[in-house]
Amino acid sequence: MTAQNASTQTSWPLFGALRGFNAGRDLTAGLTLAAIAIPEQMATARLGGFAPQIGFFAFAAGAAGFAIFGSNRQLSSGADSTITPIFAGSLALMAAVGSPHYFALAAVLALMVGAILMAAGLFKLGWIADLLSTPVLTGFLAGIAVHILLSQAPSVLGLPAGGGSEFQRAASLVAEIGRTQIASVVIGLGVFAAVFGGEKLNPRIPGALIALAVATVATMTLHLEAHGVAVLGDVASGFPTLSLPAFPNIHLFSLAGLAILISLVVMVQTAATTRSFSEGGDPDVNRDFIGVGAGSVLAGLFSAFPVDASPPRTSVAAQSGGRSQWSGLIAASAVLLLAAFGTRLLAHVPQAALAGVLLFVAQRILHLRTFGDILRRTWGEFGLALATAVLIIVLPIQMGVTAGIFLSLAHGMFTTTRARPIAFERVPGTTVWWPACSDQPGETQDGVMVMGFQAPLSFLNAYDFRHGMMTAIDGRPPSTRLMVLEASSIVEIDFTAATVLSGVITAARAAGLEFAIARLESVRAQDAFGRLGIDAALGKGRIFQTVEAAVTALSPAASMGSREAKS
Repeated sequence: MTAQNASTQTSWPLFGALRGFNAGRDLTAGLTLAAIAIPEQMATARLGGFAPQIGFFAFAAGAAGFAIFGSNRQLSSGADSTITPIFAGSLALMAAVGSPHYFALAAVLALMVGAILMAAGLFKLGWIADLLSTPVLTGFLAGIAVHILLSQAPSVLGLPAGGGSEFQRAASLVAEIGRTQIASVVIGLGVFAAVFGGEKLNPRIPGALIALAVATVATMTLHLEAHGVAVLGDVASGFPTLSLPAFPNIHLFSLAGLAILISLVVMVQTAATTRSFSEGGDPDVNRDFIGVGAGSVLAGLFSAFPVDASPPRTSVAAQSGGRSQWSGLIAASAVLLLAAFGTRLLAHVPQAALAGVLLFVAQRILHLRTFGDILRRTWGEFGLALATAVLIIVLPIQMGVTAGIFLSLAHGMFTTTRARPIAFERVPGTTVWWPACSDQPGETQDGVMVMGFQAPLSFLNAYDFRHGMMTAIDGRPPSTRLMVLEASSIVEIDFTAATVLSGVITAARAAGLEFAIARLESVRAQDAFGRLGIDAALGKGRIFQTVEAAVTALSPAASMGSREAKS
C-alpha cells in the first residue's frame, strides 16, 4: 500500500492522537520514554553543537506538535541523530558553531522544515517518502553513522575535536592518538556497552540514563576532571520561551535548499515509523507529516532545531504499553522539569559518556545485517548502497545526501527504462496467455502475435517500447494478421507514450495487421486512452478483457469462420 493510498481520511481533528488514554499504561510509557530520551536528546544536541537544554526543548516541541496535529498514537518526535549531522555540517559553513548566528540559522531552518512538512501533508504528498529505495536508504544511514563515529571519537579518546573534512578529522585523530585519555576511553566504551547490553536485555531498560548516572558519580567521586576528563559544565536552566528568530537574508537561499533536503529525510523516516507502528489500522502518513512538521515549527519558536520521528523511541513507547500521545506529553513534561530545575545534576556529566550514547546510536543505524542481505540477493543494488555510503562520507554531507537521493531516483528510472516488449504464448490446455519461457514452452496460434509490456508506459521507456514493437512487426511470420498488446502492467500512460503507441498502431495497420489491446485493467490508463486519443487511433471494438477474447474475435481463423458462416 502506498503512502498516498493509505491516507484516505478526509478529516484530521486536532488532538486525535490523544484518544485512547490509559492512565496506568501511558504514565508508565511516558516515564520510560523520558528515561530513554533524556540522555539521547542531550547527546543529539551536543552532536549538533547545542547545549543539552536545547535538545530538551526540541523534544518537548516535537511531542507537543505531534500530539496536537498527528495521528499515530505511539510515534515519538524530537531531536534525532539521523538529521542532526546533516544540518549541523551545513550550518557550520554559514556561521561559527555555538555562535548566536548559528543558533538563529538552526531556528529558522526548523521553521522552514516544519512549513515544508505541513504543506506536504496538506497536499497529500506522502508518496515522496517512497523515493528512497531500501539499498540507498541503507547506504545513507551507514554514511551518517560514520559521520557520527568520527565526530564522537575525539570525546571518547579524550582528545581535542578536529575540524575540516572527514579525512582531516581522521588524520587529526591518528596524529593525536598518543595523547589518549584512558579514563575517557573507559567511560565512553563503558556507556556504549551498558546501553548496548540494556537494549539486548529489554529495550525498556533505560541503559543510557543508568550509565550516564554511574559515569557522572564516578567522575565526581574519583575527581576525574582533574585528570583530564571533560564534562559538560554549567548548563542553563529554565523553560523554553516562544520567540520568532531573526531571518538572516544572506543565507535564506542556502537554508531553503537545506530545508528541502532535511524535509525529504524526515518524510522517509516518519513514513517508515508510522507504518511500522500503526496499531493494525491504515497509517495516515500525510497527517503525521503535519504532526512532525508542527513539532519543527514549535522547535523553531523555542530557538531549537528541526525534529524528526524516531523509530527506536517509538518502539520503546509501544513496548512500554503507550496507548496515546499522552505518553509523549508525559515524557516531555518530565524532560522540561529537568531542564528547569535539574540542570545542576548535568554539570558533571562526562562528555565521553554522551559520546558513548552516540556511538550506540551510530551502530544501531549502521544496519550491517541489511547490507549482508542486499549483498546475498543482488550485487547491483549492494553496489548502489555502498556508493551512497561512500558519497556521504567523502563529500560534504549535504552534497553526499543529495547525491544519494539522486542515485535512488536514477535507479528507479533505470529500472523503469529496462522494460521491453516481450512475446506471450498460450499455456497448453488453457486460455491463459503468459510470457514466453524456454523452461515451459507454450503454444502459439497461426496468424497471431501477442506482445506484452510489463511496466507503466511513459516518456522514460516509450521509444524502447516502439523499437521493440516495430522489431516484432518487421520480423513477424508472413502469415501474421493480428497483433495483440497484453496491457495488464500498463497502469499509467503519459502524452509522449500515447503518441508513440498511436504511431505503433498506425504502423501495424500499414503493415497489414489488425491491432488490439487486452487486459487494460488500470482505470488511470483507461482514462488516458480516451483523453490522449488512443481510442480514436485504435478504433471501436479493439479493447478486450482477455487476450483469448481478442484472439477469438479477430484472429484470421475467426475471420475466415465468420466469412464461411455468412456464405
